This record gives sequence, structure tokens and C-alpha cells, in this order.
Amino acid sequence: MIEPELLARFSAIVGPANALTPDSDLTHYTHENRGIYVGRTPLVLRPGSTAEVSAILTLANETGTAIVPQGGHTGHAAGGVPDESGAQIVVSLERMNRIRDIDTAGNTITAEAGVVLQHLRDAAEAADRLFPLSLGSQGSCQIGGNISTNAGGTQVLAYGNTREQVLGLEVVLPSGEIWEGLRRLKKDNTGYAMKQLFIGAEGTLGIVTAAVLKLHPRPRGREVAWVATPSPAHALDLFNLALDMAGNSLTGFELIARTPLEFVLRNMPGSRDPLAAPSPWYVLAEISSGRSAQDARSLIEAIFEKAVEAGLVVDGVVAETIAQRDALWKLRDDMGPAQGPEGASFKHDISVPVHLIPQFIERAGAALDAAMPQGRLCTFGHMGDGNLHYNFSQPAGGDRAAFLARRGEIGDIVNTIVLELGGSVSAEHGIGRLKRDLLAKTKSPVEMAMMRAVKQALDPKGIMNPGKVV
Repeated sequence: MIEPELLARFSAIVGPANALTPDSDLTHYTHENRGIYVGRTPLVLRPGSTAEVSAILTLANETGTAIVPQGGHTGHAAGGVPDESGAQIVVSLERMNRIRDIDTAGNTITAEAGVVLQHLRDAAEAADRLFPLSLGSQGSCQIGGNISTNAGGTQVLAYGNTREQVLGLEVVLPSGEIWEGLRRLKKDNTGYAMKQLFIGAEGTLGIVTAAVLKLHPRPRGREVAWVATPSPAHALDLFNLALDMAGNSLTGFELIARTPLEFVLRNMPGSRDPLAAPSPWYVLAEISSGRSAQDARSLIEAIFEKAVEAGLVVDGVVAETIAQRDALWKLRDDMGPAQGPEGASFKHDISVPVHLIPQFIERAGAALDAAMPQGRLCTFGHMGDGNLHYNFSQPAGGDRAAFLARRGEIGDIVNTIVLELGGSVSAEHGIGRLKRDLLAKTKSPVEMAMMRAVKQALDPKGIMNPGKVV
């Protein structure tokens, strides 16, 4: 436990109003949002500046106090919550929420770590620019957390994940020193790319306090289609057709099974099935044009005309209004929360080479059906970049405890096939605590040794987010 005198020293850095104790309701800061892990903390600090973060880590380094950095608290791998010991202090970046600068000539935006992703996207749009990172949780996740987990989302296909959006970082190191790396350069070959160490590190190497991020031209036209396709193999052919015809204008391509759509229709009020007849598989596709709305419309219609002729699409609808476009994307965004009312589920955030997605779905589906025939596969994800959210929900009306007891068995089935196909057991959600042991099993000894060497070099006292990643 941390002595009261030391807690008082930490609290003094941010002031009483921004030092929360167990006398307050700390549920938001201690509960992982899937309910798998529930931690304890004697103190939540909410610094308002980089200088305050530096003072916190200086004191933590001096006293060997464990620190858990936290953003918008939307992660799926328990990377941002304290453990059960009650000996870790949470540092929430929520008050550091200023957009420091927008440079439309250089197409950059400089934002503090606590800026909510939706607010950053809105600021970019107000400047007639696009910040392309798009997530279902964008109304509450923060850009610091997005950077620390290297978040992906629905537009990775065209723009890349968070790593590709970062030009420079401001980071407070475990020693309390501040690395002022807020560079705006798109080309810089002066030694090691230090920023890359902190992107995806989940707060284990330091605390990201601000970032310079790329902006892009705002599309003049966006068209979204929801189509029925017979199988993942047909969806793959449709993807290749769309990519050949649209190139970088193909900004979204989501593969969706019928089950997650049914979960949404059943559990999310106001949801409507886009098509008259059910299909085993769907594709949600988006075309963006930098020229005009008509250009985007003509391209998406041409793609699906060819797709129908080739037997890749059996039915579909193209959104006629912005409201319809947003409604189609909302169906996709709601697929995560819609699983909750269906009971427990095992959520696998995996990736395999794009051309092997049909093979993975066939092999994993057969293996899971043999292991638990009444389980319900809830498959959806970013087919264009090889990332599937391959979820397995408990049998309808089944025993929750009995289902959860088989977590390890089901995970082994899925992950074994993923690795045999040259894939990754964590495509965009990170490692955190949830997959820490799995990471050690799936990475080579050489790679794990390199990761541990970096951790030891930057955080020799092991105070930064202990028990996560490595």
C-alpha cells in the first residue's frame, strides 16, 4: 500500500479538486469496460498540463510508485486500469484536452492527449480537412489512448492506422523528463524514429501528452452501400473488384455476418434491416472522392453493376441521403455493444492476410462448431485490411459460468488457426493485461527479449503500467 503522506504529495501536484480518492466513486477509473478485470486504486490524478505530468512521474520515479496512464477508458484489453493490489496510482489525461494548433497549409493538427477523437475530427472538418481515424467509440475515446494502442478503425484501408497519422509526439518519460518531439516534418531521417516506440506501447514506456497529427483533404463526395453477398469468398472477390476500380477511393470495406446484424436489430432501438431478405453475409462499402459527390456516386454504382453481373452481389442498397449513410454505418458501429444483451462472449481481435480470410472463417467455424455446437459466431470486421472481430457468444439461454469456463479452450482453437495462417492475435485492440501471456507465447524469444530490453532501458524501475504488455 502507498503511505498517506506520499499520497498527499502526489495530490498536491494537481490540487484537491483533481485528486480523486476512494471516498469518491472511482468506478469509471477502476473497471475495465468488458467487466473482466476490476482493479483498485488509492488515488486518481487528473493533471492539467505537461508540467504536472512531469512532476507526477518525477515523484513516482523517486519513490518507485506504480503509475497507470488512462485515456478515454474505451480499451478492450484491460490496458488502462489498475490491478487489484490497490498500490497503483491512476493518471487520467482527461483534463489535457486542448487543440493547440491547426495548420491548414501544412495539413497538421496539434492536440493534447485528452482530446476526444470526435472533437478532433470536428475541428479538422471545421478547417475543411479530414482526420481519418474513425472508431465506434470516437465520442469518448481520447487521442492519447488511440496513439498508445495504435488504434485502427474503419478507414485503415485507405489511410492506415494511428501510427500512420502521427508526425510528432510530446512524451513524459518515466524519469519525469519531457521529450519535446512535436515535429511537423513528413520527412526526417535523423536517427532512430523514437516516436514509434511510444505508439502502441500502451503507456508502458511513458505518457504521451500531445501529438502532431496529419490532416487530409476532406472528401467532396462519400457514398455508402450495404450489399448481400453469398459467402466470404464472394466478398473477397468483391473487394478485389472494388479495389481495382476505385483504388484509394475505396475508404471502407466491412465484412459482416448475419448474426451480428440480428443482435443489433434485436438489441439496439431504432435499428432497421437495410434489405428485404436476410443474407448469410454482407459487405458495407464506402467510396470517397476528392472531386465531387457525383464522381463518388458514379463509381460505386459502376462497381456494384459489375459485381451483380459477376454474381458477387445478390441484393443491396446505396444510401440516398447523409442520414441513410450514417444509419448504415451505425449498424456496423453498434455491433460491439449489441452483443452485451446476448450474454457472455469471447472476443477475438485477429488479423490474417486478406486473401486468407475465407479460409480462416471456414476453418475456425468448423473447429468451434465441433467444440461447442450451440455457440453463436458473431463475425464482423475490416476485411480490407485483414482484421476481423471474430466473436463467439454463449448459446442462447445457456449457462454463462459454464461458457466462461471454456475461455482458454476456445481461445486456443481460434489463435492456433490464426498463427498457422501467419496472422496476429491482436490486430488493433492491443495487448494490455488480457493478452499479455498470449503475447509471450506467440512472439519469438528474440522479439520478446528486444521488447524487454526497450522497457528496461526507458523504465528501469518498472513503474509505468506494470503488468501490461511485457
